[in-house]
Amino acid sequence: MITWTYAAANRDDSHTRKLASMQMAICRPARQEPPAGEANGGLRTLSDRPRIGIAGADRSGAELLGKIVDRSGGCPVVLPPGAPDLDALGGLVVAGEADGLEEAIERDMPVLGVGDGMIALNAAFGGAPPTGVDGHDVEREDGEPVSAYHRIYIAPGSKLAAIVGSGGFVRVNSRHAAGLREGRKSPRLLASAYGLDDGVVEALESPEHDWVIAVQFNPERRMELPPHFDRLFQGLVERAAR
Repeated sequence: MITWTYAAANRDDSHTRKLASMQMAICRPARQEPPAGEANGGLRTLSDRPRIGIAGADRSGAELLGKIVDRSGGCPVVLPPGAPDLDALGGLVVAGEADGLEEAIERDMPVLGVGDGMIALNAAFGGAPPTGVDGHDVEREDGEPVSAYHRIYIAPGSKLAAIVGSGGFVRVNSRHAAGLREGRKSPRLLASAYGLDDGVVEALESPEHDWVIAVQFNPERRMELPPHFDRLFQGLVERAAR
């Protein structure tokens, strides 16, 4: 079971006060191989776990993201609305519009955008708003939302391909009613994946930064994608630990 850290923001609204009033928690140690010649039981100390901010997510989304950040060796920190203290963070996961994103980019902090976080990243780099797209939104089963699925092409040689281990064709989940076409992408960003059926941009990355990547799909929903997409979170945590 994962423990949670809630970070108070500068904005004094009821949501912030509620989160800030919750009992502060620390992340559990993560299992890792001990250094050569040392017998530490294979535990990474709490101080070794980079703190990864989670921004722009609703409660259920934050829970999924927190679990996979924790599983990847990071300490998830759920950020309420308001300007976060980025000095306390090693990296940032963005799932939608998020305060502090532009500052994180200016600092060259490791950033991973998922779902609507890709739209937020495009906007932070001066890109145009998304437009409606067909066939990408959630579907309904017994009145409950479930992910749609479609195939995308990941460009070989891109940072995304290097992180997940390969480029080419892959099936991913889809939970968005709006998307980006090439003409609405920021010219400062590179598109590293496209939908096969309609050419909608499915991933963006910044050539100006060390580790700023976003995907339109939702890799935190681990049972809906191939397991190599876990490497997005592992790569973020590893970069944040440097």
